[in-house]
Amino acid sequence: RRMDLFDPKPELQRRDGEPRHKKDPDGAKYKGSPFRFPRHGQSGMEISEILPQLGERADDLCLVRSMQTDTANHSNAMLAIHTGAQNFVRPSIGSWVVYGLGVESRSLPGFISIRPTRGHGSRVYSNAFLPSICQGVPLGNDGMRARDISVPNLTNSTWTERQQQALMSFSSMLNERHAERVGPDRAIEGLIQNYERAFRMQTEASQLFDLSNEPQHVLDMYGVGKPATDDAARMCLLARRFAEAGVRCVQVNHAGWDHHSNINTGIRQTSERIDRPFAALIADLEHRGMLDDTLIVSTGEFGRTSTGEGTGPTAGRNHNSRAFTVWMAGGGVRGGHVHGKTDPLGAKAVADPVHIHDLHATMLHLLGIDHEKLTYQYSGRDFRLTDVYVRVV
Repeated sequence: RRMDLFDPKPELQRRDGEPRHKKDPDGAKYKGSPFRFPRHGQSGMEISEILPQLGERADDLCLVRSMQTDTANHSNAMLAIHTGAQNFVRPSIGSWVVYGLGVESRSLPGFISIRPTRGHGSRVYSNAFLPSICQGVPLGNDGMRARDISVPNLTNSTWTERQQQALMSFSSMLNERHAERVGPDRAIEGLIQNYERAFRMQTEASQLFDLSNEPQHVLDMYGVGKPATDDAARMCLLARRFAEAGVRCVQVNHAGWDHHSNINTGIRQTSERIDRPFAALIADLEHRGMLDDTLIVSTGEFGRTSTGEGTGPTAGRNHNSRAFTVWMAGGGVRGGHVHGKTDPLGAKAVADPVHIHDLHATMLHLLGIDHEKLTYQYSGRDFRLTDVYVRVV
């Protein structure tokens, strides 16, 4: 999406339709972006015309145009961007954040994933070998409307609150007695904490899903109730409400970006769905005094090719692991700043490349965590999110 949204390439425009290899005129052809890139804000940041609302927040954004990952396969790249590992079962970055910072709210989980993709199961929000208190709580999935999202089994129509409290007390007593016999056990301790938290969630969590107490101007700002933006608007607004209530890490998952064809119309439609909600989230956090200590990171799992998949107006773009763009806002990042550079055709990063391990290390750094010291001993050795070759940008 990079050269259609955040990384304009005039040279690619000039060579639109030309074969990539002159000796193979019938092979892959360069695909220029059909969109203009006006400059925005005092920084003059170039952002595609199909993201006008986000463009208005340009001076809050830090664009990293030189992102790289190790694979151009959806499944592996999704795991890599979420967990730092493309093949093995590893904790999600949200779980690492909770492990490093702790859980702030007594009544809510530390990590929530809103509408995660079903194709990857729980691995994109899993605690893996970290304590169970670090496990992400999934809300819905990518096939569900945002208005229907809720926490499963949040209500109990069979037992009263007093009966549930009695059961919780009895269960905790049994678990504690077992722990006394076998010695300290992180799994048991985490289980007790999760049971107690789940019980308290019945009251507080259900209130957070009720958007009726939001002022109408806030709903309008996000785009709630508008056909194109309603889903993303509700997810972003929930993210703000969860963050405000003390949830450490919130993932907002938005599918529909795999444009192997019809990118001219497809990416315009997908961008319209997220443009207003994402810009509203930044503005809302700023208005509430939360932007300085809330880090927003928006990314896909990899980039797209400078050549088209297919030809003409129905062409799309294939996968590219050598260059993609991440934008960040809040949390101490440098607003109105563009980091890194790709070649004139946008095929690969050529200046200040940033690997996903570097991104993860930088995110942890912005949250006050030294990525080299955030380790967990498992299976005989210390593990960390950022592997062994990494730098803070």
